[in-house]
Amino acid sequence: MSRLAAIYLGVVASVLSACSLAPKYKPPATEEVTRYKEAGDWAPAQPADGQQRGPWWEVFGDLKLNELEKQLNAANPDLQAAVARFQQARAVARQDISNEFPTLGLGASAARGRSSATAPFENLLGNVPVTSNNFLATLNLNWEIDLFGRLRNTAAAARAQAQGSEADTAAVALSLQAELASDYFSLRGDDASISLLADTITVYDRAYELTHNRYQEGTAAATDVDQADTLRQNARAQLASVHRDRAQLEHAIAVLLGVMPSTFGLEPARLASSVPVIDSDLSSTLLQRRPDVARAERAVAAANAQIGVARAAWFPVFSLTGEGGFQSVYSSQWFKAPSRMWSLGPSATVPLLDFGARSAANQQARASYDEAVANYRKTALTAYQEVEDNLAALHHLADEVTADEAASKSAASAAHHSDRRYDEGVADYIEVTTTHTAALQEERDAISARVLQLNAAVALVRATGGGWTRDRIGHL
Repeated sequence: MSRLAAIYLGVVASVLSACSLAPKYKPPATEEVTRYKEAGDWAPAQPADGQQRGPWWEVFGDLKLNELEKQLNAANPDLQAAVARFQQARAVARQDISNEFPTLGLGASAARGRSSATAPFENLLGNVPVTSNNFLATLNLNWEIDLFGRLRNTAAAARAQAQGSEADTAAVALSLQAELASDYFSLRGDDASISLLADTITVYDRAYELTHNRYQEGTAAATDVDQADTLRQNARAQLASVHRDRAQLEHAIAVLLGVMPSTFGLEPARLASSVPVIDSDLSSTLLQRRPDVARAERAVAAANAQIGVARAAWFPVFSLTGEGGFQSVYSSQWFKAPSRMWSLGPSATVPLLDFGARSAANQQARASYDEAVANYRKTALTAYQEVEDNLAALHHLADEVTADEAASKSAASAAHHSDRRYDEGVADYIEVTTTHTAALQEERDAISARVLQLNAAVALVRATGGGWTRDRIGHL
């Protein structure tokens, strides 16, 4: 067996250099972007890309956020599920890769049987029943000779799918990290609103008491008391609403961290007053930094390899099979030299008539490739759109924050002057109510704008890949 095996293995080695029927793969071409439309003149002159590498959330300088992000990476159920899916895809790829190599199996059996005296051809033995043994021990070889690349393309498709799953895991992680940061900043915005409303209610309660005392003294109308009470009750209603929103954000963060909401809590803290510089000089590298784009490109590569698998179905499948071992009717002679046996030989199979099944499979493979290309291009377009959207958001939110803060100062000044005018008797309480309501709303608008600005920065980091690069995809 060993001499013939060496001959066959030599033939196989030369055969395995044969062609692959898959088209030569090239990543789909996409239109290059030389400059982002929304970057404008406000974009930083020096790229700040280094700030986004690794734990990108550290650029915000919030120690509590850093701690929460680490907890998420270690315990988030969605991320754990994504990692498990990647491990499954990698195992499938290794399975398909192993099919390119021969398999060896060891078998052993022992049987004792009696033939029928009236069975066909038993007359040759004198119609006498025969009782015999059959002891068998074999080493079995099976190897499909991948002449037309069916197995290699199947393995290539599985490798690409596993790499796509790895990129998908990175995309899931980035999405969850960004969601956590966004929820965190929204919660801190609620903390700022709660502090503002609590201080406002204290002021409104004092104003109500003063107005009520004036009414009892006959120097204020009953309507002034009612309006003062309306102000403080509206503020209380707003405070309850913000407390509700904060509680729900806290619960959402707990779930992201993989802990029970009933056991999780965040102490109030200040909202960040500034937004870090986020690099926007990514025109030539964006598609290399987005894990979802890498996932879509790997799907194209897998579909391209599947075309080769479908084409190979038109050609014969060649296999090499062999068996060698010991066979005897006597257990005492089982493993002695005269009991040795072997067989070795190639085989070929090809379907002759399938009523269009292979043609349909080829059409399906080509259509799947076209779909993957279209999905890749859509993903690339979406990537550029998200960068443009968030550049625009940061640009315009900077103006909005500036305007809201200026409006808040003006509204606070107007409220102060209306209080003085009311004390001097030259203004009615409707003016006081109107100016204080406006002042509170403008301050809350300023807080909301700062939260939106921070969340836009988070979204831009996510849109630019969060420091991830395609070279992090492993090779199987």
